[in-house]
Amino acid sequence: MTVTSLALLGVAALLIGFAKTAIGGVASISIAIFAFVLPTKESTAAILLLLLIGDVVAVWHYRRDADLGLLKRLIPAVLPGLALGALFLSWVDDATLRRAIGGLLLVLAALQLVLTWRSPDTARVGSSRAAALGTGAAAGFATMTANAAGPVMTLYLVAQGVEKRRFLGTGALFFFGVNLCKLPFSIGLGLFSVETLWRTALLAPLVLVGTWVGLHTARRLSQTRFDQLVLAATIVSALALVVR
Repeated sequence: MTVTSLALLGVAALLIGFAKTAIGGVASISIAIFAFVLPTKESTAAILLLLLIGDVVAVWHYRRDADLGLLKRLIPAVLPGLALGALFLSWVDDATLRRAIGGLLLVLAALQLVLTWRSPDTARVGSSRAAALGTGAAAGFATMTANAAGPVMTLYLVAQGVEKRRFLGTGALFFFGVNLCKLPFSIGLGLFSVETLWRTALLAPLVLVGTWVGLHTARRLSQTRFDQLVLAATIVSALALVVR
């Protein structure tokens, strides 16, 4: 692996930590970087352990802010989404996988922009049970295939107007649980290797630095700016996956 590749992975690790404690959509930029440096399927396992490190820090700091009611509506559909994602991952090629996830995120982001532009009240359609189940299934599928549940969850929470700390606390607990559930699927697909473990150990300190920067940044962001940034990060990362 070249110095440039290692530097890109280092930046991605910092962004993972930052995303976990501040702007969630930024993690998708890390996913795009990993998919650029590594084969897409290999990158899903390489980034999973780093995401879990960030999850632990985020859950600890935002543990009092999680909305358990929201999580209860999402969870029933997550496991079927994970299973479908594992099946899809077992036969799809890298290019199709990357573009499918990127295209899905762009569609969801465009929908949220349209709803928000029409009126703030219309943008709250995410509160329905059907929307919650759809989000849970989409998040399970997206996270299993490309670690890309972040933007799906982001769009769902933004659509409901969730307050910043409640947003971060709910997302932290959701992703920690989902990422733990993904481990047996990833192991069963043979996606982990000794090189992946070494890479995780090397990049883990950078994830922790990113979480520290994220915590300080989140405190300074207004609710409006927070919503704008998470949506912008989602769109940028989706475009990166599609055009690569």
